[in-house]
Amino acid sequence: MSIITLKNLNKTYETYKKPAGLLAALKQLFHREKIYTRAVKDMTFAIEPGEFVGFLGPNGAGKTTTLKMLSGILYPTAGEVTLLGHTPWQRERAFQKQFALVMGQKNQLWWDLPAADSFLLFKEMYEIPDEVYRANLNELTTLLGITHLLEIPVRKLSLGERMKCELTGALLHQPKVLLLDEPTIGLDVVSQTNIRDFLRRYNREKKVTILLTSHYMEDVSALCDRVIVINHGQLIYDGALRELMDEYVREKIIAVTFTQPVPKGALADYGELREYTPERAVIAVAKSAARQTAAAILSELPVDDVLITEIGLDDVIRHLFLAGHTRERVV
Repeated sequence: MSIITLKNLNKTYETYKKPAGLLAALKQLFHREKIYTRAVKDMTFAIEPGEFVGFLGPNGAGKTTTLKMLSGILYPTAGEVTLLGHTPWQRERAFQKQFALVMGQKNQLWWDLPAADSFLLFKEMYEIPDEVYRANLNELTTLLGITHLLEIPVRKLSLGERMKCELTGALLHQPKVLLLDEPTIGLDVVSQTNIRDFLRRYNREKKVTILLTSHYMEDVSALCDRVIVINHGQLIYDGALRELMDEYVREKIIAVTFTQPVPKGALADYGELREYTPERAVIAVAKSAARQTAAAILSELPVDDVLITEIGLDDVIRHLFLAGHTRERVV
C-alpha cells in the first residue's frame, strides 16, 4: 500500500486587490476585487514506503503548498490526500506522531535556548519514553557530529549547525515519513555534503520515506532515484531520474584544449560549436556520436586534453519547465 497518496488535489488562494492611495482605500470599504490563484491543480501521485523522492519545480510552482497540505497545515480546496492512512488536516494525534516536516527557511527550535531544551520539549510533545529518547538523541547527534553543540543557544550556531539540530529535532520521535523543504538552502558545500550523506544513510538504514524539495540539483542527483516535477501547480513529470536524463539528454558536450591554435573553421564539421578560442573549444554532438567524434578530434587535431560530459540535470529540468511536457507515472 502506498504511504502517500494524492488524488486530484487542488489548492486555490483567495486574495484581494489593494490599489495605492487613500481614495482607493476608501473604495475598498464598499467593494473589494477578489483574486483567485490556483497554486495546485489536479495533483495526483503516490509514493511507496522507503522511497526517497525529489519534488522539483521553480519558485511558485506549488511545492511548499503541497507539503503543507500533506502535513495538515493547509486544507485543500478539492481532492484527496492520505498519508500513513490518515487524512492530514484532521490532525489526529496518531498521525502527527508518525511524520516530520523540516523547512530550510523556518525554525522549529527556540532561538534563544540551547537545542537540548527544545529536544526535551519535543520529547514531551511526542511522548517519547526516556530510554528511547536518550538512544535516539545519542544516535542522531553522533551521526551528525553535533554532540558538542547541544548546550549552545541556537542563535549562536552557524546555519549548517542549526540545520543539523533541526534534523535531529525532527527525527527524535522516529517518524515514518520525512518531508523536507529546501533543507540545504544557504549552506556551504561542506555542510550540504554532510547533510546529504546523513539523509542517504538514514533513509537506507531506517527505511524512512522522504519527499525532498530542493533547488540544488546536486541534492537530487545524490539522493533521489525518482523525481516528481511540477510547474504552475501541475504535475509534468513523474518517474525515474535516470529515465528523465535518458529521455531529454540527446547530446553530449566535448571540451577540447589544443596544444597550438586551431582556426574556428577547422571545427565546423564536428558538431555545434558552443564556445571557442584558438586554444580551446566546446562542441555539442549527438549522444550516439560522441565517441566517434572525440576519436576523430584526437586523430585530426593537435589535442592536449579532451573531456566528454552530459548536459546537467539543471538544464534538463529547465527544458521541462519551458516545454511544459506532462508525463505521469503509472502506479
